[in-house]
This record gives sequence, C-alpha cells and structure tokens, in this order.
Amino acid sequence: MCTTCGCAEGDTTIEGHTHDHAHDHGHAHDHSHHHDNALMATHAAGISPSRILKIEQDILSKNNAYADDNKDYFKTHGMLALNLVSSPGSGKTTLLTRTLNDLKSEFSQSVIEGDQQTVLDAERIRATGVKAIQINTGKGCHLDADMVGHALESLEPEDDSLLFIENVGNLVCPASFDLGEAHKVVILSVTEGEDKPLKYPDMFHAAGLMLLNKTDLLPYLQFDVDQCIAYAQRVNPGMTILQVSATTGEGMQEWYQWLRDLHQSIQTDKQQHATAKQDA
Repeated sequence: MCTTCGCAEGDTTIEGHTHDHAHDHGHAHDHSHHHDNALMATHAAGISPSRILKIEQDILSKNNAYADDNKDYFKTHGMLALNLVSSPGSGKTTLLTRTLNDLKSEFSQSVIEGDQQTVLDAERIRATGVKAIQINTGKGCHLDADMVGHALESLEPEDDSLLFIENVGNLVCPASFDLGEAHKVVILSVTEGEDKPLKYPDMFHAAGLMLLNKTDLLPYLQFDVDQCIAYAQRVNPGMTILQVSATTGEGMQEWYQWLRDLHQSIQTDKQQHATAKQDA
C-alpha cells in the first residue's frame, strides 16, 4: 500500500517465487504486500492527517527494515545494485538493454524487472542473454524492498555483479521506497519537458544520477537542455547529470564509466571490510 496514492499491492506476483517460506535475509513473513490495507479506508472515512502520517511512517519503517537487509546482502556479495526510475516511455528499458549488451563481456549482470502487468520487458532483457526476473505489482505503483528481497532468492545474482532494478514507470511513489540500492538513477527523456524535476522534486532529490535520454531527438524538439539541467540542480545540487541516447550511443560511455567507478568503489570497500575482519 502506498500512502501517496492509496494503491493496493495484494496481487503482486514474482516469477519463480513461492510465498510459503522464510525470507533468507533474516525475517519471516507472509509476503502478502498488503502493508496496511486499512489505508484505503482512511481516505474514504476522513481519518485525520496525523493518523495517516502514522500509517505512512509504519509502512516506510517496515520497508526500510527490509531495505537494510537487502543492503547487507549487496554489501556481503560485493554487488552494485541500482534502482532505475522514470515516467513511462522515457526509454528506460531500451537504455537498459543497450547497457546489458555493451557490458556483458565486462560484468556479470542481472535484472529485477517491475511492471504492473505482463512479462514483456523481462523477455526483452532475457533476449540479451542476461538473467531477469519479473515482478508484476498488479494495482501497485512501485516496487518495495520486500519484493526485491524475495526476487533475489529466485534470481540468485553472482557475487561482484551489477544488479539493475527497473522500477514501475512512476515518478511519484518510488521516490519514497528504499530498495537497498546504492543509488536511484532517474531517466528523463527530452520528449517529456524540461520542467519535470520541478514537478516531481522528491524523485529528483532522491536520485544520485540523472540520465537525460533521447538526445538524438533534440533537433526535432523545442527542449531547453540547459534549463532542464538548471531545474534538476536546483532540486538536487549534488546529482550527477549525463546526456545520453540509447538509440545512437551518444553519451553512453560516460554512463558506463560511472558504473565502472561505482563498482570499483564497492569492490574496494568489500576488500577493506574482509581485511579488517581478518585482522580483528
């Protein structure tokens, strides 16, 4: 359940996953994803804002506990996990499939794919030779850390690998839900309008990187790149911004280098942790 829009999540399905066992990240639960189905009633019944806030805090607190388990898993296994977020139609899946193809000889990679319905995007991912697992959220508008934790059980990504979590197309609700990722990466298409960072500030504030995608279309559009970047930096001065085209490959090497640098940092941290553990 999401306190922003009141979406329901009870019909979530995860490929290859059964719900009758304990989560191996350290907690047991029924994996129903209802969170608190009373929330839908709060809007209809006129429950006070303070009560709604308390419900929201409880939901996010539960999610954050699962996210911490996921973080520990990624850290232990030396994995770089990224949460890819965007509006529908930003070119997120196209950008991801190009990335997987271009880096498959350099990294072990896997994908958790989130959509409300269908396995179409997971099939596109698997066509690259990279293993992927589909989460269908049904009426849900975002992935949460619990879903990701269970998907990891079936996906079994390799140590020291890259894990891309392609979230449901939505620039609102995914901003509030930590999945245990190293960074949120927000993809914004030049076809969407340069004011998106101001319209959806929570998402752009939460992201560590913005990929301005479909730059090959700029000659055919009235899109002010400098203004868009200025808006994004107003919301999040520390965010890295790269201009890319998943179609032509423009700017993709800069994106790949960002991945390499972050992956190397995680490997260094893993080695330092192992050394400190041996010395203790």
